Amino acid sequence: MSVPPRDWWLTVFFLIPAITVYTVVLGLVSLVSTVFDRRGHMAHRCARAWSRLILKTTRVTVRLRGAALPPAGASCVFVANHQSTYDIPVLFAAIPLQLRIIAKASLGRFPFLGWHLRRAGHVLVDRANPGASVFKKMRRMVRQGASLIAFPEGTRSADGRVGRFKAGVFLLAIENGLDIVPLTIAGSRHVMRKGRLVTRPGAVEVTVHPAVPTAGLCRGDARALASRVREVVASVETA
Repeated sequence: MSVPPRDWWLTVFFLIPAITVYTVVLGLVSLVSTVFDRRGHMAHRCARAWSRLILKTTRVTVRLRGAALPPAGASCVFVANHQSTYDIPVLFAAIPLQLRIIAKASLGRFPFLGWHLRRAGHVLVDRANPGASVFKKMRRMVRQGASLIAFPEGTRSADGRVGRFKAGVFLLAIENGLDIVPLTIAGSRHVMRKGRLVTRPGAVEVTVHPAVPTAGLCRGDARALASRVREVVASVETA
């Protein structure tokens, strides 16, 4: 599908500069706040403000539906399908809880955004050598009363279909005794398609599913748990 010239010009000369300003200003505020707030709560407020500004600027609306969210301070692992770069601001704007993401370590090298991720308690993983540091970061997150957001497909879906879930994050949940809360994101791929920079206004719906407990599970159950949660996420139309 070709991109209308108006959408291209709007993205390049207005949206990208605006989002850059949001990232720099709120990234700086976030960094300064971590000097005084080691829990990362103020940094998270900056991340929510950043997300809301991006959505408002690009005229994207978000609707949260389904089961009740866990209470504040009750750590869990939110697991979602991955349709677009917009999925992170969508979830940060929609879910009023302390959230941290698990992402590849290379993101930590980006100015402002990467600095925020490193200082605010997000879980950055070197995929080639994850090591025991990941479990330490998870325990720190739990002590802060925060919850993790993960996209276990490992990549964005080009057609909206929910792909195979990798077992790694489910192993982390089992090891740390955290419930899994499945989320289904629908509509974000139409806002920004995989491999494209241009954004379009649109509506995104996030469905919250009932929590899946990990109590009583062992490391060997991670693969089966991943498949079970994937079926829950895929039970809602995403295309």
